Amino acid sequence: MLIFIVVEVMTFAGFISAFIIAKAQYNVWPPPNQPRLPIEATGLNTLALIASGVLIYIAGRKFAQSPKSARLWMLLSILLGTFFVLAQGYEWVQLLNEGLTLLSNQYGSFFYMIVGAHAIHAIAAILTLVYLYIQGLRDNLTANGLWAGQIFWYFVVGIWPLLYILVYDPFSG
Repeated sequence: MLIFIVVEVMTFAGFISAFIIAKAQYNVWPPPNQPRLPIEATGLNTLALIASGVLIYIAGRKFAQSPKSARLWMLLSILLGTFFVLAQGYEWVQLLNEGLTLLSNQYGSFFYMIVGAHAIHAIAAILTLVYLYIQGLRDNLTANGLWAGQIFWYFVVGIWPLLYILVYDPFSG
């Protein structure tokens, strides 16, 4: 799992580097006449994702005491993570309706590439947590299995604030 995470960090580093280089070529970013990203709503979604990371951490601590006591914390983490993905999906539909597409310009291309890559990782990590949760219900969850799922989720949760700050630029004004 750690090797996978290192590879994924390098992948996102490539996306981020390309984004920064492309953004530097413009005097104004985002380009004029483009839909504005929903900074506030996505900020709230970000808090839900971070809370989900805290909950999976608590689940790990509870699991060490009693595997059954981790179930509720895992479920709450999964639900908040799912909320994040669904809210971001709703955001995408709104932006597509406003004309921001993958092919509209570099702004749209980078938005969907970076945020989309994160969404794919988030969905895969949520599915992993669901699988682990089911294993826990069957009393088949191991500490190593939970640890691997936690590490994957921590990556998804941890990379998002950086992506949010870079792509959404909430501090620009």
